[in-house]
Amino acid sequence: MSEIIITLPDGSERTYEQGVSALDVAKDISEGLARNVLAAKVNGEVWDATRPIQESATLQLLTWNDEEGKSTMWHSSAHLMAEALEALYPGVKLGIGPPVDGGFYYDVDFGDQEFDSENLKAIEDKMLELARQKNEYVRKDISKADAIAYYQEKGDEYKLELLEDLEDGQITFYTQGNFTDLCRGPHIPHTGFVKAAKVLNVAGAYWRGDENRKQLTRLYAITFPKQKELKQHLELLEEAKKRDHRKIGKELELFTFSEKVGKGLPLWLPKGAVLRERLENFLKKAQVKSGYEQVVTPHIGGKELYITSGHYAKYGEDSFQPINTPAEGEEFLLKPMNCPHHCEIFKSRPRSYKELPVRYAEFGTVYRYEQSGELHGLTRVRGFTQDDAHIFCRPDQVKEEFAKVIDLVLYVFKALGFAEFTAQISLRDPENPEKYIGKDEDWDRAEQEITEVAKEKGLNTVVELGEAAFYGPKLDFMVKDALGRSWQLGTIQVDYNLPKRFELEYIGSDNQKHQPVMIHRAPFGSMERFVAILIESTGGDFPLWLAPEQIAVLPISEKYHEYAKNLYTTLQEHDIRGIIDERDEKIGKKIRDAEVKKIPFMLIVGEQEAESGTVALRAHGKGDQGSMKIEEFINFFNQTVTELLNNGN
Repeated sequence: MSEIIITLPDGSERTYEQGVSALDVAKDISEGLARNVLAAKVNGEVWDATRPIQESATLQLLTWNDEEGKSTMWHSSAHLMAEALEALYPGVKLGIGPPVDGGFYYDVDFGDQEFDSENLKAIEDKMLELARQKNEYVRKDISKADAIAYYQEKGDEYKLELLEDLEDGQITFYTQGNFTDLCRGPHIPHTGFVKAAKVLNVAGAYWRGDENRKQLTRLYAITFPKQKELKQHLELLEEAKKRDHRKIGKELELFTFSEKVGKGLPLWLPKGAVLRERLENFLKKAQVKSGYEQVVTPHIGGKELYITSGHYAKYGEDSFQPINTPAEGEEFLLKPMNCPHHCEIFKSRPRSYKELPVRYAEFGTVYRYEQSGELHGLTRVRGFTQDDAHIFCRPDQVKEEFAKVIDLVLYVFKALGFAEFTAQISLRDPENPEKYIGKDEDWDRAEQEITEVAKEKGLNTVVELGEAAFYGPKLDFMVKDALGRSWQLGTIQVDYNLPKRFELEYIGSDNQKHQPVMIHRAPFGSMERFVAILIESTGGDFPLWLAPEQIAVLPISEKYHEYAKNLYTTLQEHDIRGIIDERDEKIGKKIRDAEVKKIPFMLIVGEQEAESGTVALRAHGKGDQGSMKIEEFINFFNQTVTELLNNGN
């Protein structure tokens, strides 16, 4: 048997016999390490740790501390849950069971059997009982004919349908204990790694996401290698429930939804509108300093516009259908993206190389038809506003402009207190080139430029294949919120393709026509999703500069209403916004209500304050802050806002 060379992440090389597994390598390094290995990356691809390696390769051992390690364990746990379900509900039919962020799920057809969500504890107990058997996950290549015969005998039409898209050489089964599943893997070495399990939620899910197909039961669950980690996770989930943006949004009267208006189409209430306006003004001010020009485009566009851009091919079938006018053959679409409109603005007159880069910015509302089962508060909607901008530049300006956009994104994150993030370099999926438009050389150049600038900026980066936009690669910012959850917020994309499709050009220094490069960017992403994440990260305690109601003036009694009104008028003149609580209530009740509304400052006024021209100041969650002259408070307020914007949050 010939020898192969295994290269580890630190660059060191080890020689082994052909057929060695990642687990064998781990044991060679350290028995302690081997006990924690869940899977391995072989030449960048995640494998079973027990799978034989037949040729020289790079190797990274994956544990629970690696995202791919967690994902592999949760994938294996989905199989474990399916085994438990087959034991508890003989004859059950299974759909798909992938890992997801925060665990895994399995879609199940219980047939005529009655499934009671009160029995979730029995499923958890059975999973742990099976886990303690330490059954190995065994991978087996199988022919399509044998796979079909297996599932025909079981009478499982769901797996048979999945097999229709596969051919010989693409099909593998995994078996652990008494359970076998159609699966590409990878999986953990054995079930014994699972020490804690919890079924989190039960929902309905149409087979393959098709509303015309049968609705299956989807069981969401999670597992951990230690019981204490499950306990900590459940505590985190309870905190997340308290911070749910839908709950807080209702309590703070920020937004609502109406069935008559339509699912997934948010209605912003006055306080929510103020919050949005402050976010917009904050970014507009930064954009003006960075040389952007504001533009406004319609909510609809001619169908031909989106055929040219490629958006119709990308979103047409799954989006809102064309709008037909009284004129024969005239069709419009609700705008799925702002970029085609901005291309037409750039094209509206001849351009010279001397005026590039041109930077157009717009808070433009776009529309995409999400399935009703996928809608979720503000994070998944059908109509949303992007803080969109498009930079048209010369090829020699791409890296400099890209770097400037990174600076803008970092400024936004700092001002809002998002200190922990990863920059994801999102590239093409080399296995599915049909998903993308444009020439390989343009993609190669754009991917190289993004990678180089991210490195030059010293960003903490990860590379993800298959996450690029259909027209170009991008840099996505994955931000962690106060609960440690990761969200994709800002995005920057380099695009050599749309300028070609729209035949954009400028006259160069050689007096010849040249094609500009287009950079797409959105630091917030969408206003709706950004506000949802901001609500959940802050728990509704917004930064002072952003809070819809920054102050509450609280007169002790009716005698001081006039002083309170004059005070509030003065504050308004200095762009300090809030409310006057003139209700016939005791001051204690007014303070408690202002605390519940999470208003940053309470200005209490009574006889002493009216006579001395002062306010008794309280800060939300911090109590009394002493007495201040009105002018002192205004200076204090403005200084606090400046410090928060400069230092974060």
